[in-house]
Amino acid sequence: MTADTTRPPAPHLRTGVRGEDLAARYLESRGLVVLGRNWRCPEGELDLIATDRRRLIICEVKTRSGTNFGHPAEAVTDEKANRIRRVSRRWRTAHDVGWCEERFDIISITWPPGEPPRIQHLKGAF
Repeated sequence: MTADTTRPPAPHLRTGVRGEDLAARYLESRGLVVLGRNWRCPEGELDLIATDRRRLIICEVKTRSGTNFGHPAEAVTDEKANRIRRVSRRWRTAHDVGWCEERFDIISITWPPGEPPRIQHLKGAF
């Protein structure tokens, strides 16, 4: 049995992609350079990897259409934060980046249908 690749992605996946696109533009509008997006390894994924030319900034992006199930940033548990830290070390190794200062941020986006998105940038969130 083969997967049906003609079907459009599920709505929650489209929301996530839109949120990551918006978050990348948001970071760039604030002078950061986006080095990578959706980098994966066996341990997990990094949504956005950026730099302010002094440090590496790893951004976890959470986008929701509403807050019925809590604020988007609440989805980043301690376990998720620890996994992101481990994956960040793997990214640095894969890209031959030695020790450097790092900051771990959450970009929380609430984007109700038909409304403009609301972005909250939590710097040094974990």
